[in-house]
Amino acid sequence: MNVTNRLEFPTAVHWHGIRLENRFDGVPGLTQDPIAPGDTFRYRIHFPDAGLYWYHPHHREDFQQDLGLYGNLRVDAADPDYFGPANREQVLMLDDLLVGEGGLVPFGREAATHALMGRFGNLLLVNGEPEYRLTVARGEVVRFFLTNVSNTRTFNLSFGGAPIKLVASDVGRFERQAWVDSVVLAPAERYVVEVRFDEPGEARLVNRVRAIDHVYGNYFPDETVLGAVAVTGEPASPNHEASFRELRGHPDVATDIDAYRDEFDRPVDHRLLLTLELGRLPDPLEPLLNLDRSFFNPVEWSGTMPRMNWVTTAGPVRWVLRDLDTGLENDAIDWRFRRGDVVKIRLRNDRGAVHAMQHPVHIHGQRFLVLARDGVPNDNLVWKDTVLLPAGSTADLLLELSNPGRWMLHCHIAEHLESGMKMVFDVAAGPPPRAERGGVVPTRQAP
Repeated sequence: MNVTNRLEFPTAVHWHGIRLENRFDGVPGLTQDPIAPGDTFRYRIHFPDAGLYWYHPHHREDFQQDLGLYGNLRVDAADPDYFGPANREQVLMLDDLLVGEGGLVPFGREAATHALMGRFGNLLLVNGEPEYRLTVARGEVVRFFLTNVSNTRTFNLSFGGAPIKLVASDVGRFERQAWVDSVVLAPAERYVVEVRFDEPGEARLVNRVRAIDHVYGNYFPDETVLGAVAVTGEPASPNHEASFRELRGHPDVATDIDAYRDEFDRPVDHRLLLTLELGRLPDPLEPLLNLDRSFFNPVEWSGTMPRMNWVTTAGPVRWVLRDLDTGLENDAIDWRFRRGDVVKIRLRNDRGAVHAMQHPVHIHGQRFLVLARDGVPNDNLVWKDTVLLPAGSTADLLLELSNPGRWMLHCHIAEHLESGMKMVFDVAAGPPPRAERGGVVPTRQAP
């Protein structure tokens, strides 16, 4: 892939979720120099895992990504029955833009604005358009490939009451399919769902959440219609009702994970606290934030303080990853591993922060399992590269180190990344990962 930069700013392209060669990961200052205006950089990408991926800038992505520089990469499995039968497939990329009377609300040239809560948009988009439309036959099964490319917003998506089957996420399928009422997607997360439209009429595609009024402490319903699926009276052909009603298990996924199950209950290797430090803020923001600390939505679904949020920049706002065992923070953290290591990491989102909010944590170049949330084991696993961590919550990850190089771990709220919430870990060359050794589990190597 030859990438030529026609912007007036430096840039680089990150191939999100793909376990590719480190020098092509697209992180300026780590894996490459930024691509200067007018220059070209050649990326070479290989795809070891079936899944749904995407690409986007990794240099000032708070504005470059928000201006539309992104796209999906779908990697199909060799098995034609990898997914169940469906009448059609649709790709939905979810985004939002912050628009004022004169167009887009300005971005910061020297530093990111909206650094505190992130740049919530007020215009929600599907595939770049404000009103998604699809027409299907009655009983049609549609497989949707969902990607959240927004800077900050976490979506809670439903299809007008039509039944939703959860099939896959970032780096492949779940151990087994499951029924869900809606799909929660943090920035950078992907999900694959199958939906059957049984009733003629219109099924609305809705983002349905509960927002919070930070001044008065009130919660209120916040529902945005992103589009609609028109369901005709003609019956679908072929009729996939029987297969849709079945929740398939995926034994090959379970077998792949089996090689790691003896690691699930052992002690944690590394602990990260996600928190916030603030410098001097404009009045009256600081007293309002102190008043605000008594209540937080675990997920801040909407931007209800847009003007106050706009004045917070990456100068006084510093989002922090803190290693609880060493006290080191962000880029000062020094984790060193070898290829083939399996590492257990505990993430804790500080409820006591001045403004606690959710963080979608992304790990470059590797894959991980979310073993537990708030101490409750996860009984339906899937390989991930991004995990949503609500305010006040804890998640235990099992990270497979299969890919040598220097890699990033960061919050995927673009403004939080620009405000320092990132670190680098080193994976030295070593033995091949256990998946290439026929599932034989060696003694765990020390980090």
